[in-house]
Amino acid sequence: MKTTNVALAAVLAVTITIFEVNAETAPEHESLYNTVAALDAAVFDAFNHCSESGQLDKHASYFAADVEFYHDNGGVTWTREDMIAGTRKNVCGKFSRELVEGSLKVYPIKGFGAIAQGTHRFCQFSSGVCEGLADFTMIWHEQNGKWELTRVLSYGHRPASYP
Repeated sequence: MKTTNVALAAVLAVTITIFEVNAETAPEHESLYNTVAALDAAVFDAFNHCSESGQLDKHASYFAADVEFYHDNGGVTWTREDMIAGTRKNVCGKFSRELVEGSLKVYPIKGFGAIAQGTHRFCQFSSGVCEGLADFTMIWHEQNGKWELTRVLSYGHRPASYP
């Protein structure tokens, strides 16, 4: 039984590795990766400037009205309105988010959109120090050329191990 489990785990690991390589390098996925990377940059540019006029509304426009946002420390919000209220209260003017270079992975969801995964760091405006890291998974839905986030998971929050 243990030998079978080890063999199954090895096959699964190889399959996942092959899928990840193909998802990142196949020409048909390169365009999707570029689209999602640009969306990530845009949504978090607005997030990082949300204390400036119009930027919080711009940030909100990237999320479905019924977005589910799961945060390991903050809990769950079930609507864009509640999520944006939390952003206004806890983020704006306090810290910014940066994507950790090389961490973004994008996977297609046939007939729906894409999954984006990666790591981000958080930098305090008051000190300029990037003291926190977390992982994320975001579900992007594309409909009639418009992309929006329907599910967001932000988890594994931890201190950054570098200045």
